[in-house]
Amino acid sequence: MRTRFVFPIVSVVGLIGGAGAAAQPYPAKPIRVVVPSQAGGGADIVARAIAQKMSESFGQQVVVDNRIGIVGAEIVAKSAADGYTLMFTTSALAVREAVYSKLPFSTLRDFAPVSQAVTQSNVLVSHPSVAAKNVQELVALAKAKPGQLNFGSGGNATSAHLAGELFRLLAGIDVVHVPYKGVPAALGDTIAGRMHYTVGSPVSTLHHVKDGRLRLLAVTTPKRAPALPEVPTVAESGVPGYEFTGWMGLLAPAATPRAVIARLHAEAARIVHLPDVKARFVIDAADPVGGTPEQFAAFLQSEIERWRKVVKQARIKAD
Repeated sequence: MRTRFVFPIVSVVGLIGGAGAAAQPYPAKPIRVVVPSQAGGGADIVARAIAQKMSESFGQQVVVDNRIGIVGAEIVAKSAADGYTLMFTTSALAVREAVYSKLPFSTLRDFAPVSQAVTQSNVLVSHPSVAAKNVQELVALAKAKPGQLNFGSGGNATSAHLAGELFRLLAGIDVVHVPYKGVPAALGDTIAGRMHYTVGSPVSTLHHVKDGRLRLLAVTTPKRAPALPEVPTVAESGVPGYEFTGWMGLLAPAATPRAVIARLHAEAARIVHLPDVKARFVIDAADPVGGTPEQFAAFLQSEIERWRKVVKQARIKAD
């Protein structure tokens, strides 16, 4: 008789233990944040600043995992929707959705927006040998020499490529796009004088400007960047309507519980406005946002639609 009752008792104890584990408040274990871009870049800097503060607040380790490009996004899209695998991404996500006809995920279907963390000013830079000290002179030079000026990007259908195409379309100039296998290669050839100009992030370009190897022409945002108040915008420099605002944000797999999304959003929104975190953003001319999941979802949709128009008008096709 004793033996018969051992198994039910053990089962009940096991169920109670399992229920207790399931009821543990989030997060109950380390969190992985996939960053689909290279280590040391702007997104990586911001992601690590946020992850460090989250680790302190949550009492759990928040680990940044750099998985470049589409692969990184796919990993998160196919991960368990439990809040333990997240993605910290950039405007490249919306650009890819606009450009590629087939992706192993759908941005609007397979991800749950948590919070837009920051907006970012990119910069238009040229080689010092280019006979143009500002945007107006660059446009005039391009019109005087149709098809003779070139601009480099980190690859076909990348954010920098679309930023350059938007500049070409709105300025009404005939220039040649040269895609490279990565931003460092494009920037290196611009520094070497083999490219006339390019669009890049402040963290990757401004030290070269300081050293005299690049010339800073303008910021790409609609308003001047607080971190670079003396630098004019492309729009105010003779190309009205031009805007290329970079952004970064946190997403989770679709179907992640609302309570988990709310917890993550509350932390992300708090952290991006902390004085010491904001100070780190200045390195890459980024400004905190901390928007709600609903605001980020609407923003993502508008970004995808905006870049689809540019892709269609410029007749861009992904490799």
